[in-house]
Amino acid sequence: MSQRILTAHIGNELEVVGARQRARQIAALCGFGTQDQVRIATAVSELARNVYNYAGKGKIHFTIEGSTAPQVLAIRVEDQGPGIAQLDRILAGQYQSPTGMGLGIIGAQRLMDRFDIQSAPGKGTVITLQKLFPRSAPLLDGRRIGALGADLQALPSDITLSEVQQQNHELMGTLAELKARQDELVQLTRELEDTNRGVVALYAELDEKADHLRRADQMKSRFLSNMSHEFRTPLSSIRALSKLLLDRIDGELSEEQEKQVLFILQSASGLNDLVNDLLDLAKIEAGKVDIAPGNVSVAELFSALRGMLRPLLVSESLTLTFVEPEAGLRLQTDEGKLSQILRNFISNALKFTEAGSIMVSAMALPDQPAIRFSVADTGLGISEADLPYIFEEFTQVENHLQRKVKGTGLGLPLCRNLATLLQGSVAVESTPGVGSVFSVTLPLVYHAAAPEPEAALAQQADSKSDGRMPVMVVEDNPPIRLLYEKYLAGTEFRMVPARSLREAVELWQHAAPRAVLLDIVLHGEDSWHWLAELKNDPQRRDVPVIVATEVDDQRKGLALGADAYYLKPLPRQKLLATLRALIGHPTSEHLRNGVPLATYELHQRDTLGDPNRDQDHASN
Repeated sequence: MSQRILTAHIGNELEVVGARQRARQIAALCGFGTQDQVRIATAVSELARNVYNYAGKGKIHFTIEGSTAPQVLAIRVEDQGPGIAQLDRILAGQYQSPTGMGLGIIGAQRLMDRFDIQSAPGKGTVITLQKLFPRSAPLLDGRRIGALGADLQALPSDITLSEVQQQNHELMGTLAELKARQDELVQLTRELEDTNRGVVALYAELDEKADHLRRADQMKSRFLSNMSHEFRTPLSSIRALSKLLLDRIDGELSEEQEKQVLFILQSASGLNDLVNDLLDLAKIEAGKVDIAPGNVSVAELFSALRGMLRPLLVSESLTLTFVEPEAGLRLQTDEGKLSQILRNFISNALKFTEAGSIMVSAMALPDQPAIRFSVADTGLGISEADLPYIFEEFTQVENHLQRKVKGTGLGLPLCRNLATLLQGSVAVESTPGVGSVFSVTLPLVYHAAAPEPEAALAQQADSKSDGRMPVMVVEDNPPIRLLYEKYLAGTEFRMVPARSLREAVELWQHAAPRAVLLDIVLHGEDSWHWLAELKNDPQRRDVPVIVATEVDDQRKGLALGADAYYLKPLPRQKLLATLRALIGHPTSEHLRNGVPLATYELHQRDTLGDPNRDQDHASN
């Protein structure tokens, strides 16, 4: 959406000064701060003076672009003069005018978020400026924009004197601010000198502590590695010998001897479980657990667990039920680790449920691509005060059943860590005396972790040799990144993934992308400012930017320089056709399917009207 605020005419010195005052007033009414008001007014003043000096007359159109925050203040300066000679040298900062000035265009470009200039000999000049609203600025609709136009103050009769006074006021404010900043800088420099000395000492101490931690970690790893063999071997021997005695292979046992040997066997089994849990947790913490994702059928998983756990039911008053899942319910994950989580949940339920039922179920979540597995029991339940601690290591809730069943206090922490490895989470709901529901939620598809930025840079460098054109995909959603990777597989394009704007900046120099596929909302931040910065950078502005997002504000995206704007989901054929049109034919005006490409001038003409048709339009 684009709505006009004001059209100002330039034809004499007073109207040049008036354009500056109008620009400042509009910036203030739009919610810009004092510094931005001065920047906008100065840029407009410089360009208006150029129009008067070189073309004699022209117009300045003020409009607001976009229907979502942050909106864009767009300013279009146009004339029908002789055009600008040596424009490329001026934009490159290499031109020196006979008057020694010639900095108006460059200065205006630096003061605004986006700057675009079109000029041809004998056909005049059109300059377009954009400035993104500050984040605190209110969203302006048609009614508010109309009121904004009505709020513009009439220009004073002594406009020149008024403007000089205003500029003096701004200059005094700027000098006062610079003085305050200078004083702050001096004070900060002194504080930094003191802080640096402390930091140097702190770094030395941290290096020493880090060295101690590295040695401790190495000792822990060696201890756990040895414990695997040194503990398990004698424990296995104790269990085997205990079973040998209980089977009466070497003769009968008295009743008291049988009871003592049974205690030995139970203690050895409990110690063996403790060792196994400790080793599993240590491997996870050390990052030595490998994930082997595969296609898992929930029905087949439940069938295996049913056969494995049914023998553990020792009471006729307790039932274990697996609720039949939906037909075809599947996910891609590590089946062994998912099975381990559910076995731990069910074992806990069996231990602390004397009578009633245990129900195991699975359901696909309607609002996200995930499945929730739940184990519900009618056992003792857990008080609300104890719930935050049950997933901590070696934590057990006191209850009367602990005399009968012993645990290590490591089962639930192990479940939590395994769920995190599988990119999921665990949860619990419980009411004392009623029962508990333990659940684990896992994504439908396990995605291997993306490489760290350093590894990604090396990966991009290695992939340059395949000869395909790099397309930077700035997208934080792993399934969408995977979708784009599939789209570009087997084509002349290769994907350069970036999960954030920071990664995109880091990867740019190494990847040298030929095009950018950009999402607007990334981890809670928006990329509007980065798009404007990209299209205002002389070295990167020619790289086409395709916006694919859920934010329905095409007008603003095109105003900030996007070469194409789509709403998700973006079909494969449309993406490939757009890339080929932009990279293969950079002068294309638009795509066949009607999505605008490099049509900012056409877009502005539709918005502002034909200049030749607007000669009689009066300024407000």
